[in-house]
Amino acid sequence: MYSIIVVPPSCGSVSEQLRIGAGERIEFGRARTGGAHSEGNGGSGRGGLVIAHAGVPRVAGEIMAHRTFWLLSNLSEDQTYVVENPEGAGEHVKVAPGRVDAPVPFEMSRVTLPAAGDLLSFDVWAPRHAFRSVARHGLEGAGTVPAFALDRTKRYFAVLAALCERRLRGEPCAPLPAVEEIVDRLRPSWPKVSRSAVYWNIDYLAVKLRLRPGPDTAEPGTRTHGKKESLASLALRFDLVHEDDLVVLAPAPNGAKR
Repeated sequence: MYSIIVVPPSCGSVSEQLRIGAGERIEFGRARTGGAHSEGNGGSGRGGLVIAHAGVPRVAGEIMAHRTFWLLSNLSEDQTYVVENPEGAGEHVKVAPGRVDAPVPFEMSRVTLPAAGDLLSFDVWAPRHAFRSVARHGLEGAGTVPAFALDRTKRYFAVLAALCERRLRGEPCAPLPAVEEIVDRLRPSWPKVSRSAVYWNIDYLAVKLRLRPGPDTAEPGTRTHGKKESLASLALRFDLVHEDDLVVLAPAPNGAKR
């Protein structure tokens, strides 16, 4: 079972994403590498992440999945890599040349490599973050892992709330908002929101909520409308979003259609 997803630059479909499970590593760089492999084993034969740029080392680094987070090794000789939290306020981790197994705590990350005057980046997702109730009621042992782990402080949750807003406000048969409408709805609280950012978060939610057909079996090029309908249906059926959760959205203008 995978726990980390590596999204190549300009990734066009789920079939291009690279998935690794706990203990597996995958290399990235200018040359095609041995692919994903487990601790103590050789390459599996799958290609690693190829970044075709003359300024990227042949073997630039390595990603290792460790439970619900991941480790980054910088195998370059003189370039520092930066891992940013796209949802943070400048939150980032710097990984110095030669540093191995630097832990990255972000659920969604953007790895940026300096390359001969250019800045190249790819994304890494850790969608299987787990949460449990703090209240243990005196019970010993591990807590029950929730079926769906959603962080209400993340932008993906605001996208989900905007997607479900009309139906949560008493219109159970209302059509889902178009991506452009979601962008307009989120702009007051997220000024830099864009269509591509909304599409990105919809794709991420589809992975995180483990929609069926799942990302390992879905046909490339699945329509966004189908993803939106599946997400809204799942979220409302299992009460992943309540009307009270709409506080993550800015108040709608008076008289505006929600």
